[in-house]
Amino acid sequence: MSGTMTAQDDDDRFAIPSRPERRYPRGGGVEYEGGTTFSLAAVPEREDAWLGGVVRSVLDGEGYTYGDWLDLPMPLYLVHDEATGDVFRVSVRDSRVRLHVLPETETVGLRRFFDRLRGHTDEIEWEVTRRVEGGV
Repeated sequence: MSGTMTAQDDDDRFAIPSRPERRYPRGGGVEYEGGTTFSLAAVPEREDAWLGGVVRSVLDGEGYTYGDWLDLPMPLYLVHDEATGDVFRVSVRDSRVRLHVLPETETVGLRRFFDRLRGHTDEIEWEVTRRVEGGV
């Protein structure tokens, strides 16, 4: 299931229809199967470097604890919203900011991040799409 959300869908924009299942393989680490990802695209389109800067400025604001400790060719953060208690991942790739739902993520934390992102980018609009993968 995927689709572009419109302003009239604002109440359901970050509804989470499917959560990932967390597994711990014998070899170590953690894996996620299934779930929901929200893709945020700036209109007009912006480059990854610009989007990464905006995401960092949002996360550096009050209310977030985050980490980017992996050496990846793209920004990937594990984010904790201190007010809502929500934890989710944020990545920047292919001109999109993606919010990756974790098993305990709630809609309120995703909406709050999106509202702050919009507050840092008054001059542009954001298109939100939702992708749901099989699993739980």
